[in-house]
Amino acid sequence: MTVGDWLTRRTPPPPPALRARLHSALGDAMAADAIDVADTCLAAAERMMVDLLNGECTSRDSALDLLTADALVTYAFEAAGESPRALARRASDAMRRFAALGVAPPHREQAAAE
Repeated sequence: MTVGDWLTRRTPPPPPALRARLHSALGDAMAADAIDVADTCLAAAERMMVDLLNGECTSRDSALDLLTADALVTYAFEAAGESPRALARRASDAMRRFAALGVAPPHREQAAAE
């Protein structure tokens, strides 16, 4: 089973616009083995959030991308729930990764002065 197959089996299915954006966000990973669906979805959500944070993420135009990132994280933890022993570790890792996205890197001038 592929990541795409796994997503297709989710109920209820996402609305068409969200489904299309999920497929776009996952790209080639849609054909990856579903055994890695949790990591695949988290990685895609992380990429989307980086793009959103580097752009104008407060406009209405970003709503579908924000919803897609949220859906990817939700799907990741739905898949992770299939292996409950690793759930706490996976949740801690995901929180750490997403929290790090909100930390702005120091300005080059500031870093050079230090």
